[in-house]
Amino acid sequence: MNKHVTIGAGDWTAAAEALLEDTIALRRAIHREPELGLHTPKTVAKVEAALAGLPFAFKRGRSTTGLVAILRGAKPGPTVLLRGDMDALPMPEDTDLPFKSTIPNTMHACGHDTHTAMLASAARLLAAKRDDLAGTVLFMFQPGEEGHFGARYMIEEGMLDDPAPDAAFALHIMPNAPAGMFSAKAGPMMASADHLHIAVRGRGGHASMPHDTIDPIPIAAEIVIALQTFVTRQINAHDPVVVTIARIDAGTTHNVVPEAAYMLGTVRAVSESARSKIHRGIRQVAENIARAHGATADVEIEPGFPVTVNDADAVAHAEAAVAGLFGADAWHRMAAPIMGAEDFSYVLHRAKGAMIFLGVCPEGEDFRAACPCHSNKMVLNEAMMARGVAVHCALAERFLREGFARP
Repeated sequence: MNKHVTIGAGDWTAAAEALLEDTIALRRAIHREPELGLHTPKTVAKVEAALAGLPFAFKRGRSTTGLVAILRGAKPGPTVLLRGDMDALPMPEDTDLPFKSTIPNTMHACGHDTHTAMLASAARLLAAKRDDLAGTVLFMFQPGEEGHFGARYMIEEGMLDDPAPDAAFALHIMPNAPAGMFSAKAGPMMASADHLHIAVRGRGGHASMPHDTIDPIPIAAEIVIALQTFVTRQINAHDPVVVTIARIDAGTTHNVVPEAAYMLGTVRAVSESARSKIHRGIRQVAENIARAHGATADVEIEPGFPVTVNDADAVAHAEAAVAGLFGADAWHRMAAPIMGAEDFSYVLHRAKGAMIFLGVCPEGEDFRAACPCHSNKMVLNEAMMARGVAVHCALAERFLREGFARP
């Protein structure tokens, strides 16, 4: 690691290719030892080793293992942030990779190992060009993206202050997208994600005499169907929401009507207005259906990540950077948001910026059939990581040089 890198004027593509072996090695080392949640000490140690001896100042989290590496250019100027997330998912890995996870029921199935490795290599390349930079680059290595609010904790602890970013970018790999293709859209890019809990409480009794009970199970089933009707009949299809009941727990045996049924689900939206409307509608549907049958429904909606909103100027900036490196055909303008969620949304509430997808479909596979993120069999085309490294560098250099100048 940390071999000498020579970079020509703006030649990020060749430099990233020269560093690809190191990028892959770091990704594989992180993949072997995945870590969950807000505390990823082994991953952070690998990042620090990759950046050792380079001209960075560091901020370290208090409540998390978040790390910000600060690169100050030789001349004053604005500040741009690049983010890579570090945590894995609590799930088994069922691949045949020689570097597969060694930690039971823990896997980098969302590409965060890749994000971290690409960001570390971009940091090394930009450090080699420090004398040519007018401004500051913040490299945000973030734990706890998978539902643990890592970005929010880092922001609340002041890790993105002094200097605060004027622009922010993040890359996210997509195994089920064409290899080497970058994509994004202005406006809502990814959905909010809220956790839904509903407890339907009736009256238990003997299953042979349901008329003497208030059976919560058919009431819960009716609520599930009614919620889907509410979504399709009360929410504008051009401002989409998703309500999924993913789990129902009730009962203990075959001949007892249980006292209660418990439902767990997720609620997604791409605007705050639709988000508020669906929250109200869920309560209305569940409570009134239960009441109609003589039962009650306790509804709890736990707020999660907000909507990820890309700035139009930042997306245009990214498109120009990608086209400058790989040609216009390497950029795809998305027509609609994705209903997945991202806590990079918190960063985009602080600075104009964009989340950008990078296709990494495995070589020789049809991207439409490739295993997506969060699959226990997800694999990717590691060669495309060089493209991600180069785009990170180009995004930062172009912004420090010209801001969000339209092409």
